[in-house]
Amino acid sequence: MTQRVDLATVMDRLAVDEVVSGYAAAVDDGDWAAYRALFTPSGRADYTSAGGVEGPAGEVADWLERTMTLFPVRQHLIVNRLIRLDEDPGGAPGDTAQVRADFLNPMLLADGRSDAAPTAPNFVAAGRYAFALARTPDGWRLTRVTVQEKWRHMTA
Repeated sequence: MTQRVDLATVMDRLAVDEVVSGYAAAVDDGDWAAYRALFTPSGRADYTSAGGVEGPAGEVADWLERTMTLFPVRQHLIVNRLIRLDEDPGGAPGDTAQVRADFLNPMLLADGRSDAAPTAPNFVAAGRYAFALARTPDGWRLTRVTVQEKWRHMTA
C-alpha cells in the first residue's frame, strides 16, 4: 500500500466511525431528522430482535420517535467497533463498509410525572449492531442497521 492509500483508509475509518457515533447521538437526543440523514435514501433498519420494527429508515425513525417517549433519559454506548472497509481490486479503499459493534443502552422509563428528575436507569438493553454503509456524494451513509438484542434488565 502507498501512503496515499493508507491515508485514505484512515480517513474512511474515521468517517465511518463518526456515522456510528452520530447514530447513537441521534437516538439518545431524539433527533430524528439527524437519524434520517445518516441513511441513504434506500436505507433500512431492523429492530425486530428487540421487539421493534424493520423497514425503511424514515418509517423506523417514526416508530422510534413514538417508542422512545417511554424512555425520556437514554445513554446509548456503542463499543468494541470492528470496522471493515471493502477494497477495490487494486487494494484501494472501496465504497462500502461494515461495522460490528456491541451496545449497552441504559435508560430511564417514564413514570408519567412531568416534574420527576432523572434518577438511576431502570431499564438496560444490550447486544450487537451490524451496520452496513456506502460512500455517497454526501459522505458515508448507512444502508442498513440491524440490532441483535442479547439481553435486557429491568428494575423496579
